[in-house]
Amino acid sequence: MGLSAVQAQDGFRPLFNGKDLTGWDGNPELWSVEDGCITGKTTGPEQLSYNQFLIWRGGEVKNFELRIKAKVTGNNTGIQYRSKELPHVGKWSIGGYQCDIHPAAPNNAMVYEERGRGIICQNGQSVVIDPQASQWIVAERDPVAADVAQWNEYTVIAQGNHLIHKLNGKVTIDLVDHEEKALSLSGLLAFQIHRGPAMQVQIKEVMFKELPEGGRISFAKTEIPNDAQKVEKPAPGAKKAQAAKAKVAAKAPAPAPAKARRPDAVGPAIGENKATPVARIKAAKDFKVELLYSVPGGEQGSWVALCLDDKGRLYASDQYGDLYRFAPPAAGQVLKAEEVQKVPVNIRAINGMVFAFGALYAGVNDYEQKTQSGLYRISDSDSDDQLDKVELLRGFDSKSDHGVHAVMPTPDGKALYLITGNNAVLNEGPIAGTPASSPVAKLWGDDHLLPRMPDGRGHNRHVLAPGGIIYRVSPDGKQFEIFASGFRNIYDAGLNSDGELFTYDADMEYDFNTPWYRPTRVNHVVSGGEYGWRNGAGKYPEFYSDNLPATLNIGPGSPTGTTFGYGAKFPAKYQKAYYIMDWSWGKLYAVHLKEEGSTYSAVKEDFITGSPLPLTDAVVNPKDGAMYFAIGGRRVQSGLYRVTYVGSEDTSPVDMTAKTTPDRALRHQLEAFHGKQDPKAIAAAWPHLNNKDRFIRSAARVVLEHQPVAEWQAKALAEPDAGRQLEALLALARVTGSSVGHRPADAVVNTASRDQMLAALLKLDWSALSAEQRLGYVRLTQIILHRFGNPDQTTIEALIAKLDPAFPAESFELNWLLCETLAYLQAPNTAAKGMALIAAADSQEPQMEFARSLRMLKAGWTPELRTAQLEWFLKAANYKGGASFDKFIEFIRNDSLATFTEAEKTQLAALIAKKPERKSAIENVGAMLVGRTPTMWTLEELSAATKTGMKDRNFDNGRKMFGAAACYACHRFGNAGGMNGPDLTGAGGRYSPHDLLDQIINPSKEINEQFAPIVVTKNNGEVLSGVVVNLSGDSVTLNTDLSDPNQRTNVDRKEVKSIEPSKVSPMPPMLLAMLKKEEILDLLAYVLSGGDKTNAMFK
Repeated sequence: MGLSAVQAQDGFRPLFNGKDLTGWDGNPELWSVEDGCITGKTTGPEQLSYNQFLIWRGGEVKNFELRIKAKVTGNNTGIQYRSKELPHVGKWSIGGYQCDIHPAAPNNAMVYEERGRGIICQNGQSVVIDPQASQWIVAERDPVAADVAQWNEYTVIAQGNHLIHKLNGKVTIDLVDHEEKALSLSGLLAFQIHRGPAMQVQIKEVMFKELPEGGRISFAKTEIPNDAQKVEKPAPGAKKAQAAKAKVAAKAPAPAPAKARRPDAVGPAIGENKATPVARIKAAKDFKVELLYSVPGGEQGSWVALCLDDKGRLYASDQYGDLYRFAPPAAGQVLKAEEVQKVPVNIRAINGMVFAFGALYAGVNDYEQKTQSGLYRISDSDSDDQLDKVELLRGFDSKSDHGVHAVMPTPDGKALYLITGNNAVLNEGPIAGTPASSPVAKLWGDDHLLPRMPDGRGHNRHVLAPGGIIYRVSPDGKQFEIFASGFRNIYDAGLNSDGELFTYDADMEYDFNTPWYRPTRVNHVVSGGEYGWRNGAGKYPEFYSDNLPATLNIGPGSPTGTTFGYGAKFPAKYQKAYYIMDWSWGKLYAVHLKEEGSTYSAVKEDFITGSPLPLTDAVVNPKDGAMYFAIGGRRVQSGLYRVTYVGSEDTSPVDMTAKTTPDRALRHQLEAFHGKQDPKAIAAAWPHLNNKDRFIRSAARVVLEHQPVAEWQAKALAEPDAGRQLEALLALARVTGSSVGHRPADAVVNTASRDQMLAALLKLDWSALSAEQRLGYVRLTQIILHRFGNPDQTTIEALIAKLDPAFPAESFELNWLLCETLAYLQAPNTAAKGMALIAAADSQEPQMEFARSLRMLKAGWTPELRTAQLEWFLKAANYKGGASFDKFIEFIRNDSLATFTEAEKTQLAALIAKKPERKSAIENVGAMLVGRTPTMWTLEELSAATKTGMKDRNFDNGRKMFGAAACYACHRFGNAGGMNGPDLTGAGGRYSPHDLLDQIINPSKEINEQFAPIVVTKNNGEVLSGVVVNLSGDSVTLNTDLSDPNQRTNVDRKEVKSIEPSKVSPMPPMLLAMLKKEEILDLLAYVLSGGDKTNAMFK
């Protein structure tokens, strides 16, 4: 009765009196009340010919929350809701939604539609059913486990077409149902007794609360990710078997690759049925863009890949259809539809292609599974200038956009590179058949010390390392080697004149504003390279010693085609540039590379921009010196464009002779040992394990990983040079240990190797290590503990004694590693030090990272520290990020609460139960500066103050003001901040104090093109402002609030009258009004210094 009273205060009322079945209607032979519980019993298979129900006769239920406690033995049962009686089946028969109570975890608390669609959404899934009745798994998580023979609480929440089930307070399913013919918004409530084996179900504490009317979600506002999996309908004859579901758990419906919630017809770019007009496209100075062809979508689809043959003819591929060939039109001419010829060959869905070795090699990624995805060779068998022979060289299981993509020749001209995303799996197994000659040894793992935190929306939660792979493939397709791995979703790659490989990798937009967010990035791809993609919160930061950093971080986007400019009649700078394409933001960047040791640094330039401009691929035609690029993809309107240079600079061809540097030559010498055992290898690699060049160190380590460990283990353990020893021990940890999740559960762990490595680490002098070596030291400690498990308590205490004095450190990166490692070791001082770092951090990313580590810490907490931890979660509820951001905060909080003692839970019960007060970024800024009177600062006044006031500034106050002025909401600075405004880390190299003030005070004076919003005017006169972040079929998605990545609006292109660049910056013009002059000067110094506390402005 106490529980009922509490729930009644929240609007709940009991539907069962605990004494008899008043208000309920069912077969009296089956239903009774025993021990104060509704009890249903059957005696065996012969008793019932159909499932029967105990029906609540208090009326139909619509929007509601229902909570019950139940247990069942012998069979399964369920909660029927919004259901209809079926008298044609028999008395007390019901059909409709059911919350299943089932002994098999995937089926427990799932949505099953009795006498209808069967299994709809299983435990651990989030599902959307579209208006055409297709079911899409949009997120997955581990099923909530429970013993159904014991008492468990089941919760059903129905609000409009949105259904949620919970098991013991944890969400099991999340369903949005748009299937009009099957959707039920009201109906009967009932409990099931199942035909079949003898069973008993007992139910108590049946509490019901009505929810407000409405709540129906429109399909236009329902987000279905591009990687959602379509649930295939059961085969004919299987429906009856599925409906039985009595004795064993039903197998999950087989997911198929997401075709397209996108319509079958190609959508127009902006209202009209033609590609984006040139008037909406801006090119770099003295470059001209021509629209050559608006692709007729109904006939020729949406083009995503281009290539040239040896006659200078262009080939173009429809993402979901055929291959086409045509000659580029003459200067000043356009391409005509009749000139575009369908290639008469049985191939479709090519995502990347190249002519090499006398054939067209194609990467096929068929979402619709009409063709086997994989690597194909297409040739002209009878020399009639028509491709006619198709050979599948290697098949892939390739789901969603993250599949099989580009193909290109290797620099030696003897093989091919095949570019694949992280969902492309060789049919024979994860990396089956890959020879030992692969530069990448099969040593990968997740290598995270604390428990994994998969994506909150379920994205790729079961996809582990190695992630996206670049394969080196023999021309006959028989030899597949892994050249490099650890990518998210690379679509294309390019070789510079020195034979060095580059690619453009994707970000994970759900991670925006988390510490593990990695922007889209240009990578220099080297032999044996590991680039650190892992699912969820597991992505490697660049400072991890076991992966390689990006050459250039770009920002948010959707990487597609890339090419170098060789062969173009462009000035030398642009011939040498690496061109990368961003599909969602409509940017074609020219990336200018600069040699730096054995690798490169780079800067980017906006070369072509437009909105919308869904760029897919580009090629340079050396016959006419022009660049050709396509827009399209995801069934949006496609077009072909030509770029030419019309200025006066010299366009003579640059020297294409391969050149090298001493550092690059050394790296190549080491790479020659990759994938092979050689008696000379260890001696060749060892001196370079401490090379100042990170790429050379990595190449040397990979050499060791391919050699017999017995030949170098002792040398690694005894190595006197700290730098060499750290790199050698990293190799040893990877070779002698296996990552959890990548090894059998009963695998034997080499504890002797662990103890030897930890002993060697404990001997190293921490004070003598460089900053980079300290990062490597702690990261190596993590990998050892993860792969081999805990050592004895004496060693654990020695590790704590070694690391605890170093924590906190000067850098965020080292604090990241130290906090995580010490929390794992349950070091007693970590709670106080970690919470102090959270309090001192001026942006949400470091706060979130330290909170993530502290979530697993049980030792060292005081009531005051626990109070601060809980108050941080209330504060963090107002932080903004990507689509999974709130779920990540929820995961961190849930894990943290699990470490509370019962006494702590009792003492802090009110604070644990407290709900956060949600505020916007601007409201939070206002709270920080409450009580102040605004000052209308002028540029002249503040600029004059900077001429004498930029000395002896206060670094800590400047950092505080950066947060107070809401700069982090949109701007990246160091490792923190948003991605929807220019990165301010290097502002000191671009702006004087006067210029920076001008940008802040007059933000609309000159708007950065990369982040410029657009103004969309609809046919009905409605006006929207934002940036285009996605396109699909006839839909365009705008981010309408750059401080919150989740503020998105979908617009039907057919309703768009015009799209124009906005003349108003999204940055508010009075950000400095609430700051005092000295605070503004501190802020300027902080930004212009790049966050460097040692800068002269602070002395």
